[in-house]
Formats: sequence, C-alpha cells, structure tokens
Amino acid sequence: MRYLGIANLRDIERMTISEYELRLKAYRLKRLDEQEFIYQQAWSNWQVQSTKQQGKKQVPVYSTFKKFFDKEKFENDILGIETSDSAFKKDKKLINLMKKANK
Repeated sequence: MRYLGIANLRDIERMTISEYELRLKAYRLKRLDEQEFIYQQAWSNWQVQSTKQQGKKQVPVYSTFKKFFDKEKFENDILGIETSDSAFKKDKKLINLMKKANK
C-alpha cells in the first residue's frame, strides 16, 4: 500500500501476482528517476569543485555524468536486460574457471 499508491484494501486483494510485480517494478523505476535527480544535483555541485592532479595540472575526476551515475546500467538491472559488457564478463569468468580446472 505504502509504495504502490493503493489505499483500498479490496483493490489489493484483487491484484494478481503479475500485476503486483509490474507495479513494484514501476515503483522501483520511479525511485530510480528520483535518485537520478539527486545525483544530478550532486554532479552540479561537484563540477565546480572536484579535480585530481594529473601531471602538473588539475583535471576533473569524472569527465562525464554517465561515469558518475550510469542510469542505463541500473535500469537494465531492474528490467533484467543483459548488456554485451555483462555477458563478456560472465564469459571471461567462465574461461578463468575452466583454466583453473584444467591446471
């Protein structure tokens, strides 16, 4: 009730498991949007202050907002979408396990 915006108990009783899961996923995506807003504010504050020493000059720690907060990655995790990067990491892990087993 608290997270899904439903006040009527009867509506909750009639809800199917798949509808509940869909509403919960929508709620999590909404929270992700709110988190993105918070991170954007932090990013703006940081842009004028955060630097690191590179040689003799000061450079930003994060060169892009996406490096600071990768919304697509979090969205894919919530939606269960596997990216090519994550598939490659899994393959690399499997290859390393096979190498260890063959020693």
